Amino acid sequence: MTTSFTELMRAGAFENGAYVLTIPEDWMQGRTTYGGLSAAICYETARRAFADLPPLRSALVSFVGPAGGAVEGRAAMLREGKSVRFVEAEVTAEKGLATRTAFAFGEARASSFDATYAPAPALRAPEDCPAYMDEGVGPGFTRHFETRLLKGGRPVSASRDHDHYIWVRHRDEAAGGLAALIALADMPPPAVMPMFAEAAPISSMTWMLNILADAPQTDDGWWLLQSRAENAASGYSSQDMLVWNRRGDLVVAGRQCVAIFT
Repeated sequence: MTTSFTELMRAGAFENGAYVLTIPEDWMQGRTTYGGLSAAICYETARRAFADLPPLRSALVSFVGPAGGAVEGRAAMLREGKSVRFVEAEVTAEKGLATRTAFAFGEARASSFDATYAPAPALRAPEDCPAYMDEGVGPGFTRHFETRLLKGGRPVSASRDHDHYIWVRHRDEAAGGLAALIALADMPPPAVMPMFAEAAPISSMTWMLNILADAPQTDDGWWLLQSRAENAASGYSSQDMLVWNRRGDLVVAGRQCVAIFT
């Protein structure tokens, strides 16, 4: 039995300033909650705590410790400026702090600039691409996503590729809005993982996201995710991450630091 993203988020109760919910086993990544879900819970906590927030512009996420089962989200306003509000949100579990985030929400302003400098690659429809992961392979949370490989390598295939383009969508057709996109944007394994010759542990440490549209939308639920490793040394890897919608509009730009144990 699995719990869809929509069911999970709706089951959470916001009471006395806390967003309380229980993470089921199928949303786990090893001994902790899947990182994209943890970040989405922090975002949802901030939105429920401060209902009049403008669109999200940027997020800084630190994956501090493991979390599973009953978790609690809390948020605090750090600064309320004329157009930008900074909100801190965190998720705690039985063993203490699990995820801490700093969000920047900003009103849209008139600007002489309106351009994207990172166009999408030549888009081959997801229906025309092979599966990225075999059914039943990978951490439990991956069963909630449908994936197609546009370019690059598959996980643990001794690939020489460090730059990957993957179509991803929620299997839950009701999953929509920015929380669902945040939950999806962390879905691919680290960009160096296709280079692994055999399976080895990995752990995301930090994740930075810039949201490039007031309300990102796509067609048929599909988003194109790029993850590109820039470096891997001393047990850590640095990577760039981009997300386009199906029309080729860039909607998210991110970076991540990952611990690798091989």
